[in-house]
Amino acid sequence: MRALISVYDKLGLAAFAGGLVDLGFEIVSSGGTSRALDEAGIAHREVAEVTGAPEMLGGRVKTLHPAIHGGILADRSNPDHLADLEARGIGLVDLVVCNLYPFSSEPSIEMIDIGGPTMVRAAAKNHDHVGVVVDPADYGGVLDELRREGSLGTETRRRLARAAFAHTAAYDAAIVTWFDDGGSWGDAGDVLPPSVHLALERCETLRYGENPHQHGARYRRVGAAPGWLDGVVQHGGRELSYLNLFDADAAWRLLHELLGLGGSASAAVIVKHANPCGVAVAGDIATAYAQAFACDPVSAFGGIVALSDPVDLELAESIVANALADVLVAPAISPEAAALFAAKRKNMRALAAPAPGEPELALRQVGGGFLVQEPDRFLASRETWRVATKATPAAEQWRDIELAWRVCARTSSNAIVLAHDGQVFGIGCGQQNRVDAAALATRKADGRAKGGVAASDAFFPFRDGLDAVADAGVSVVVQPGGSLRDDEVTAAADERGLAMVMTGERHFRH
Repeated sequence: MRALISVYDKLGLAAFAGGLVDLGFEIVSSGGTSRALDEAGIAHREVAEVTGAPEMLGGRVKTLHPAIHGGILADRSNPDHLADLEARGIGLVDLVVCNLYPFSSEPSIEMIDIGGPTMVRAAAKNHDHVGVVVDPADYGGVLDELRREGSLGTETRRRLARAAFAHTAAYDAAIVTWFDDGGSWGDAGDVLPPSVHLALERCETLRYGENPHQHGARYRRVGAAPGWLDGVVQHGGRELSYLNLFDADAAWRLLHELLGLGGSASAAVIVKHANPCGVAVAGDIATAYAQAFACDPVSAFGGIVALSDPVDLELAESIVANALADVLVAPAISPEAAALFAAKRKNMRALAAPAPGEPELALRQVGGGFLVQEPDRFLASRETWRVATKATPAAEQWRDIELAWRVCARTSSNAIVLAHDGQVFGIGCGQQNRVDAAALATRKADGRAKGGVAASDAFFPFRDGLDAVADAGVSVVVQPGGSLRDDEVTAAADERGLAMVMTGERHFRH
């Protein structure tokens, strides 16, 4: 029996190769793998010895030879294939062990592996006769089965072949993405690539999806840098659910878009069903949390709490005293806080989490394919916004203007957000018309937004929406503008004595 081994990841290599030798395998290897086997004292043959051709082109050509690929690809049930090998003195290869250069971590032309993917695909194609191992995590199981059965069974070879094709597919996807990152497609005006190649690996099986009758799991990009959820340390509570993860991501990302807003030291966000139901920025985290919770205590029950600061025992006591949260996310959880949660809120998942990274392309499934877009970012800044009314905002109101605007952008459309003095008081979301969204936000604010700011995620098509937010007692409105009736809405704002800021940037969210 012969095994061809060529691996970039040397984890477990010596023990695995040694186990194969003990089972009677002849090992064939080259390059860095051969040197590693030499250092481990494991007998093997060089690829060049098998092919009769030395490595060339600085190692770019080693295994690309009939003496290697004939032995991998031969159909052993086909007498003609076996006769071809015998006529050319080519030996069979029973096992290919190969993993590829980590292209995603070090992308470059030289990291584009040619011989490796070719060997892996050849072995996977011929999995009826050849085993292929691309993941060191499979070494132990493969050795155990070889020791127990003398060969790999049909199901094992098929499972390993599937893993092999997934390995090469992810590798090629990473290369295509690298080309896309260089903007090397189509016309200079193209922003989105002509094709999108996603290779995802399941990293977490969930209890169920959105509903108990739906299966659910979390996947991540193969070879990509870990996302913030991969760096979470969970303190207490049962495993996270599909909706826990979805809502926690919404809360954590919004929180980080509010950090430092208007010079505020701390921020707190409470999310329910992916929409904020409490938001505040303040000079300290205890105040920010208390104000965020006060926005809508009813909706906060079973919600997701995201905090900008580490949670100590004092803050944990405040959280325990309030309505039950499903998930708490913060940069750190002190041991004392974790112990309190375990005693008083044993079902709550307290997560110590790293900051979220930049969002990638946004994909949404539709019939027969996907809608793809850039992630929604705040491109326009305060310096480019325009005050359209006779009245202008006071200097101290700009923090509230930016707060309401950013929260509104992350709230399901149609959306209206009312804020005052660093605190959100009313959120109207997911309504089919803007007047209803304004009425809902006004009802929730219950007079607490008087003198504050109202934000609308899109323009007011008629003055009735503007009048509805004015009825909440706000003194400033921020909206994108762009309606055919902007002049009429501006006149209505002047009539009501409001200042109105137009950002020139819509933020629908569906």
